[in-house]
Amino acid sequence: MYQDDSAPTSRDPASPPAIGERPPRGAPLPVVDSSALTDRQLRKIRYLRVSVTDRCNYRCAYCMPVEGWTLAPRAEVLRLEEIVEIVGILARLGVERVRLTGGEPLVRRGLLGLVRDLAALPGIREVAMTTNGHLLARDAAALRAAGLTDLNVSLDSLDAERFETVTRGGNLSAVVTGIDAAREVGFQPIKLNVVAIAGVNDAELPDLCAFAWERDLVPRFIELMPIGGLPFAAPEHVMPTAAILQQLLSRYQLVASAPVADGRPRGPAHYWRVTGGPFAGRHVGIISPLTDDGFCAACNRARLTSIGGFRPCLGNDNEVSLRDVLRSGASFAAIQATIESAVRGKLPAHRMNLPGFAPRDGMTGIGG
Repeated sequence: MYQDDSAPTSRDPASPPAIGERPPRGAPLPVVDSSALTDRQLRKIRYLRVSVTDRCNYRCAYCMPVEGWTLAPRAEVLRLEEIVEIVGILARLGVERVRLTGGEPLVRRGLLGLVRDLAALPGIREVAMTTNGHLLARDAAALRAAGLTDLNVSLDSLDAERFETVTRGGNLSAVVTGIDAAREVGFQPIKLNVVAIAGVNDAELPDLCAFAWERDLVPRFIELMPIGGLPFAAPEHVMPTAAILQQLLSRYQLVASAPVADGRPRGPAHYWRVTGGPFAGRHVGIISPLTDDGFCAACNRARLTSIGGFRPCLGNDNEVSLRDVLRSGASFAAIQATIESAVRGKLPAHRMNLPGFAPRDGMTGIGG
């Protein structure tokens, strides 16, 4: 079904299943119980980040151990049809937005067919992607045609040598070419994700803003998180929001601003607007998981790992295997009960600020 990205996929016009039955693939799936995705803090899960692979063509120092990553056996990785089935079930329970991640999602064979099928699921309003951009020039037009609605590109340096060091072999020129190709086919606005790293790219933050604004991108700076216990995420490399703002204010006049876009919840970033100079009116976002005490208060996200782990919080190791439940032939009611139990176990806040705590898996295992 997904082997040839040029071939359209067909959908089964079966009628909606009764509550408690396993939804047939392709069947219309109306919302039946949105309370299943409401946690004990009354936060509603509406946004699902789906890792389609733990494979990546980069080896970013804050994402992957120096010695590399032990890839999951292929038999353990979710088939693309299984991803569609799981997302369809979650859409039936209230998920509206899906973001494809990895690893690097563009290395997964059959990805365009997956985008088409996810975009066609009843209840799914947006299918987005986060990518390192290396293969984006190849796929931008096809992704747009398949129904991808939003695009984030990771770019941590404009210095080719530094970029290659941070990514352990990445090609800056290929990423810039990919960004330009995505703009040409109509992705707008593209968010530029930058991990702010003290002693590495901290002096570049104003230049990264200018690079983004000149291309109608929205730059967003992310505090370095201690994911996977990697040496690169040591405290001396962490750049808190106050330090990020200090760098930006050295060149730009900024005021706090409402989220860009159309008023819908747009994720965890806080935004500032430029008030003067050639970039007046542009926005910059900062994502502050470590220094914002209220970071988790309105969290509407959960994650599905490439091996089918349903993870309500990035910063906690608690997850359940929806792959195993799905492959067991369980009923819809059983799958819903598994999801509901995991969501109820979502803690009020992540634990990344606790001394010595770090999620066991690296980002390439959890999903970016």
